Amino acid sequence: MSHFTYLKTRFQNLFYLKKALNELDINYREEKKLLNDCKPNCYNTNIIIPQSNNYDVEFFWNGNEYELVSDTYFWEQAYSFKSFVDKISQEYASELIIGESQKIGFQPIKYQRNEDGSKTLVLERYNQ
Repeated sequence: MSHFTYLKTRFQNLFYLKKALNELDINYREEKKLLNDCKPNCYNTNIIIPQSNNYDVEFFWNGNEYELVSDTYFWEQAYSFKSFVDKISQEYASELIIGESQKIGFQPIKYQRNEDGSKTLVLERYNQ
């Protein structure tokens, strides 16, 4: 019996999603799918997290955001499904905040992983 889960996420930026997965040491591959109604060569990039049972985990681009698609019955990740999503969400948010803040002149001065699993991030910017 399959238990496919389509989880709506707010992962909209491929760059930060890949950074989050890399930071968490989660192996993945990119899969580019050519779009039929786009010229000359438009494609979506999906993220595939392979599992040894061939029931891979996928971040599928729906045109607005990445949806996490997985058959939870065949889940083989190191964390539970909920913990997996929470860890990626937290890391994605951290990467997004740092990256976008740097674009407007902020610099991270403190980045700390706390014992309870939370993170402390301090940014600063000097007026010129």
